[in-house]
Amino acid sequence: MPERLHWDTDGRDWPLREHSRFVHAGGLRWHVQALGAGPVVVLLHGTGASTHSWRALAPRLATDHAVVAMDLPGHGFTDPLPGPATLPAMAAALGALLHRMALAPALLVGHSAGAAIAARALLDGIAPQTRGLVSLNGALVPLHGRPLEWFGPLARMLAATPFVTRLFARQAAAPGAVERLLAGTGSRLDAEGVALYARLVRSPAHVRGALAMMAGWDLRSLERDLPRFARPLLLLAGTADLTVPPAESARVHALVPGAEFRTLPGLGHLMHEERPEECAVAIREFLARVLERSGAGGSA
Repeated sequence: MPERLHWDTDGRDWPLREHSRFVHAGGLRWHVQALGAGPVVVLLHGTGASTHSWRALAPRLATDHAVVAMDLPGHGFTDPLPGPATLPAMAAALGALLHRMALAPALLVGHSAGAAIAARALLDGIAPQTRGLVSLNGALVPLHGRPLEWFGPLARMLAATPFVTRLFARQAAAPGAVERLLAGTGSRLDAEGVALYARLVRSPAHVRGALAMMAGWDLRSLERDLPRFARPLLLLAGTADLTVPPAESARVHALVPGAEFRTLPGLGHLMHEERPEECAVAIREFLARVLERSGAGGSA
């Protein structure tokens, strides 16, 4: 089993491959997809995912926006960070990529952990031109009822053990394994979506990247800082999400002054893959309101 995904083989039929390129920034080689023209919308996937998760949403937004998505460090076809994948480190890496590509995003859209990276980046002064943030089932605060004390050390141990990541990748090849993992999100994906996640989790390097990101996560500091989040924020939550229940987005709504909170009935954690058209409409309408209020646009 190959340790890492290879673009010439694993990426030969990757969704939106025609929009892919590789960009060197912050000491990493990033896999980036860019399509469309107009105000810039940057898409940040969640833990264990990649650009593939935007395969249906990105083209819908690209009809009147410049859409940029990337594999986060350690995920998919992007290099891992050389040090701990902490939330500030991931945000800083994103900043280096945006700077290298000379991007001034009008909007950041983050799914799950991607929303936390986006919020941390904006709180830390990265991408200051950004007008707002859309969180899709965002993992922005520590989950109620989930013990934190042991999780980080355990994830660090697992990520640092090559045998464990190879074993996980090997077990993911068993019939039905990926389907069971995805069922735990509350989402139902089509056959293409299941196959793409299967391709990812069968890569020990991708598994290690996901574990490393979870190992470095400290959402308590982000939770403390959220009350000073000063940009427009839209929190979209699927009512069937079994990973980050809607109550977590409601908690963030109470923390961030002026934040908007909407639930999308019947959708699970991967709602942007289940009903991309509904998410695209919500994102487009939110950005239009934000730009109208500010009297400004976004550009590359």
